[in-house]
Amino acid sequence: MKVFPAIDMIQGEVVRLLKGDYGKVTKYSLSVEDAAKGFYADGARCLHAVDLDGARTGNPDNAASVARIIQAAPLFVEIGGGIREESQIEKYLSSGAGRCILGTVAVTNFPFTVRMAEKYGDRIVVGVDAADGKVAISGWRNVTDIDSVSFCKDLVRAGVQTVIYTDISKDGALAGTNLDIYKRLKDIEGLKITASGGITYLEEIDALKGIGVDAVILGRALYEGRLDLKQAISVAGPQD
Repeated sequence: MKVFPAIDMIQGEVVRLLKGDYGKVTKYSLSVEDAAKGFYADGARCLHAVDLDGARTGNPDNAASVARIIQAAPLFVEIGGGIREESQIEKYLSSGAGRCILGTVAVTNFPFTVRMAEKYGDRIVVGVDAADGKVAISGWRNVTDIDSVSFCKDLVRAGVQTVIYTDISKDGALAGTNLDIYKRLKDIEGLKITASGGITYLEEIDALKGIGVDAVILGRALYEGRLDLKQAISVAGPQD
């Protein structure tokens, strides 16, 4: 099971939000480059980067910071946040990103998402962010009436191979993740699942591995010292 430590960015700074609330931001005093280098030194070979400004504006506001992350360490970098157009995808992939995450646009322009999945294959993944089981978009500010599990089924039928699923109520709260939802998602044939949001304990990583989740994203628990990345990787298994 792959481990993706996370770097979330606002105005080029490393931050974490509490339950997706832009009014509850914790800033960290290390650069994006130092964060990436530190994760690599601790054994990570993958990294999850999010442009939180872009998630709200639909523009690649932190593209320069993403470029610095990619150059800082030989990591497989997935990038999301505000990707709405193919030109943005092309720019990120050509700059060295491993794959791009589509979020809001997967809901607002489903045909575009299907075309991108057909064209770029597994270099396109979809982030499904859920509040009380309903899909949230636009930096989690708007909650739709779309059932998140049903939406994941629609995505795999449309050719999307991987979904990053986040239970917003758990994200950044350091109180554990929603194991039950990943058990449900694992029943969707042909779907690769990345678990995100609230993963705080080594036991959860072991449980997610047992469920058959393909990858986990670790954020605030790493920055606050609640999880040790080396230990997390040891539980998850080889990363190379």
